[in-house]
Amino acid sequence: MLRLPLLTLLSCLIVMSLPESWAQDGPKLYNTFCASCHEGNANDKAPGREVLKLLTPEHVLSTLEKGAMSKVGAERSRLERIAIAQYVTQKTLGPEGVFSYPASAFCPKASFKNASARDDSAGQLARAEWLSWGGDLSNSRHQTATNTALNDLNVQRLKLKWAFGFPGASSASAQPLVYNNRVYVSSWEGDVFALDAQSGCIDWHLEAEAGVRAAMFIDPPKGSGPATIYAGDLAANVYAINAMSGALLWKKKIDTHPLARISGAPKLYKDTLYVPVSSREESMAGDPKYPCCTFRGSVVALKASSGDLVWKTYLIDTPAQPKGPTSNGTPSFGPAGVAVWSSPSIDLQRQMLYIGTGNAYTSPNASRSDSIVAIELASGAIAWSKQLTPNDMWNGSCPESAKDHSNCARLDAPDYDFAAPPILISTAGKDMLIASQKSGVIYALDPEQEGRIVWEQRVGPGGTSGGIMFGSAVDDTHIYAALSDAKRVNNALDPNSGGGLVALSRQSGQLQWKTPHPGCGNKRPCGQVQTSAVTSSPGLVFSGAIDGTLRAYSAKTGAIVWSYDTAQSFNTVNGVKANGGSMSDGGVAVAGPMVFTNSGYSHHSGIIPGNVFLAFGIDP
Repeated sequence: MLRLPLLTLLSCLIVMSLPESWAQDGPKLYNTFCASCHEGNANDKAPGREVLKLLTPEHVLSTLEKGAMSKVGAERSRLERIAIAQYVTQKTLGPEGVFSYPASAFCPKASFKNASARDDSAGQLARAEWLSWGGDLSNSRHQTATNTALNDLNVQRLKLKWAFGFPGASSASAQPLVYNNRVYVSSWEGDVFALDAQSGCIDWHLEAEAGVRAAMFIDPPKGSGPATIYAGDLAANVYAINAMSGALLWKKKIDTHPLARISGAPKLYKDTLYVPVSSREESMAGDPKYPCCTFRGSVVALKASSGDLVWKTYLIDTPAQPKGPTSNGTPSFGPAGVAVWSSPSIDLQRQMLYIGTGNAYTSPNASRSDSIVAIELASGAIAWSKQLTPNDMWNGSCPESAKDHSNCARLDAPDYDFAAPPILISTAGKDMLIASQKSGVIYALDPEQEGRIVWEQRVGPGGTSGGIMFGSAVDDTHIYAALSDAKRVNNALDPNSGGGLVALSRQSGQLQWKTPHPGCGNKRPCGQVQTSAVTSSPGLVFSGAIDGTLRAYSAKTGAIVWSYDTAQSFNTVNGVKANGGSMSDGGVAVAGPMVFTNSGYSHHSGIIPGNVFLAFGIDP
């Protein structure tokens, strides 16, 4: 660990300044994420504080970004890693350790003026939109024919137009957004970018306090004012940003739990912003010395103009209480968990917000874990909840591979989160909520009867890393879901397991077609798992896989009609060394004549790290 080379960073001509209020709390970050291994004699293999003080901050930063601690560092943003490096060494990072972008990466000042006059594709992009994670308030993840020129007749002409690299990153997975000839994308490093959709040049760049894993939300201008972007980060901060200039309008921390995070995209309706809150405590409980668990999942409503709190609704009614020590003497607490991992869906007719929830972390069981929950938009009152998997008390100490199960309440807990939000649809005159679960089951629930099951369809075996992960899509006829169904052999991903795409009837849930993953062949590393959120457009369904390949399927037959291997190196428009890799979390954005996607994932089932953002367009 102590002799790894320093990370080579790009030379820069422009230095991006950060607001003083965004300074990181180095001691808090260290105590939360590092102390259990480095403090005292906690871990003989990890150097103690006195050894760390002998190092340079550049050396520690390199180790967190590219060395032995890269898995830990990948969970933190660039600013957080710098704060940890400076705190443990008690030294200030030199200029060679701070990254900024060269002047050539930025757009000319007039880049976005008269976009429609530049060429026809620019005009189409100026009119096309993908404004939120799910594309609309109901999270359909479907692009309409009025917003895209892409279809099943011309998809073969889809070619790579440009690539953009995220420096220092090992994952690139946020759902991109498109508005007014710009594409807006965020990174695990804490970057928020507005890029020219045609060329990839940077219009503006803002660095958040922590990583921005979730998609953002774009509120188009009302009258003559600018559009506003709302973003959430992995330290549970929410930002409002001027979409034209990148100026920060306000910033609000919405949860004080040290492991709270925002992994689901905010959703705006009228003048209220609704933000889901999740946490990393579930995985931290894998440390037998961690006092598990105290986090409570919630949804927070903020006033869009100021960030002022309107209401906050917890999914567990009371705070966690002490339960006594575990078998190894560590304090324990409960109930806890029920994180909200995904963007809410909004029902205008009933004035309701619908969410899917995660599992409980510990005992006693939480009644709203693994549930679809309806919350009143105006008051935050819970109208009803439908639990689909009871008694699912799971955390990082429960897997068979865990060295110590002290923090696990139930070793056979299935970990059947709803990592994807419910989708509100109307078919044959009836409204239904389509809920896709890690269990491998898709449910249709009746919002008029407190989530009564209308139909259910098993599409895969499901599992802790299985079933449907980050999002299904619907069009006028079908529901589309990609399958994870990952299996592990000797704690490694089985390259021949899982994957596939299915289409169900909107009305009955009957299987219409199922297309398996085409297989890895001799490609290594490889995996068939398809966890990335699905996106549909006229005649097409897009699904990315852990093998790094983005595929387009025929919506009618399920045949694979186009594919592109993103797991390769790219020459980027901003000069950053970049490669693609596993595709997970957010899906593609389809707008005008173009398709935008991130590539690279080093978490969970990810097997190929990457740091690239790709733009595809239709060749003449």
